[in-house]
Parts: sequence; C-alpha cells; structure tokens
Amino acid sequence: MPRKTNGIEFELHPGPKHDEEGRPLLYARPASGRKKTMKQLDDFCAEYRNLQKGEMERLFNLFLDVAGRWLSQGYRVETPIGSFALKLKLTGDHSDPDRVTGRDIIYNGVEFTPSKELVTLAGNNHEGYRKKDGTVGNNQMYDPQAMEEALRRSLALGYTSIKTFMYFSGLKRDSAQKFLDGLCKGEDARLIRVQNGKGYIYSLKKKSNTVEK
Repeated sequence: MPRKTNGIEFELHPGPKHDEEGRPLLYARPASGRKKTMKQLDDFCAEYRNLQKGEMERLFNLFLDVAGRWLSQGYRVETPIGSFALKLKLTGDHSDPDRVTGRDIIYNGVEFTPSKELVTLAGNNHEGYRKKDGTVGNNQMYDPQAMEEALRRSLALGYTSIKTFMYFSGLKRDSAQKFLDGLCKGEDARLIRVQNGKGYIYSLKKKSNTVEK
C-alpha cells in the first residue's frame, strides 16, 4: 500500500489508562510544530483576502485592547469565532454561599467557547489523517515498569510536580499531566492533586499506596 502523503499529520501519546496487558492506552493529537504565525495570517489576508498589508495584525491588536478591557470588567465578549469570558476561582473550600465574599474570588484565566461556525469550518478536512514518523514518544511510555519507576523516582520526597515527572519519565507536558491526573481519579486513586500557584503538586494519597523505593 503506498504511503499516505496528504492529510493532517498526527502523533500518538500514551494516556493514564491501561489495557488488559498493562500497556498504556494511546490518544492522538495534531503533530507538534505545525503552526501559523500572525505574520503568515497577515500576509495571506493581504494576498488572498484584499486586505492591506498589516491590516489584519492591527485588527488583532485592536481587538486585544478592547476585548481585554471588557473582560477585565466582567463582560463576556462574543465574536464570530466564539465567545471569551473570565474564569474565576474560589480560594479554599466553601459549602455555605452566604459566607462567600468578593475576597474569596480570584482571577483564573480566560475561557474560550468556539462558535458553531468555527467548529464546522475546522472540521472540513477532506484529506484524512496521516501518522507522524517515529515512535510514540519515548520507549518507556510503552513499559508499565518504566513508568512505575519514573513515578517512584519523582515521588522520592512524597510529592511531585508535572515538571519533575516529565524529567524522570521523558513524557511531554500534556502526557505527563494526563498520566498524573489519571492516578488521582477513582476509588483506588494513588495520588491527590493540590493547586500550587499556576501549577499542581501531586502527593501520595495514603501510606498504603506509597510507591516502594
């Protein structure tokens, strides 16, 4: 069968779940490194969409200025590509709404909800998909024992972070977080996850689940 040369290139990564033989189940995502820059967008619109050179970039900068101002005032900003809104977070654990005040709320980023039109246009792929050359990340991704060893080493102090686990496992950030998050789920969860600034700290849930040294 001839090798497929068109279509969206994808790469595979191991997730936190495993099959009956203990091998990590894979998930697919678009190949890393495929991106378009603001300059490329501006050049394309100038050549094929009858815009002046630099006009698209100026429009984006103007949108950034105005939308950022409105978002900071608590408005949802609706556009043809989707809507933008603030994400808020409660500090600490709360169960009584009457005891929650403005001092218990912090800014937690911006959420984006794509419009139906954008979702439809993004899915208009008529050339299919093709797998990126190479293995699925590092070899240890296929080896439960290697992953267990990486977890053990990263938990030497009883806790770890995504960055630390990336170092010992060789996983990319998304894969490392998915793996650690998977160990925090279910009745038999081995880890607990706690917010630490903009990241997370993962620690052993209980002594009976301690990773052996």
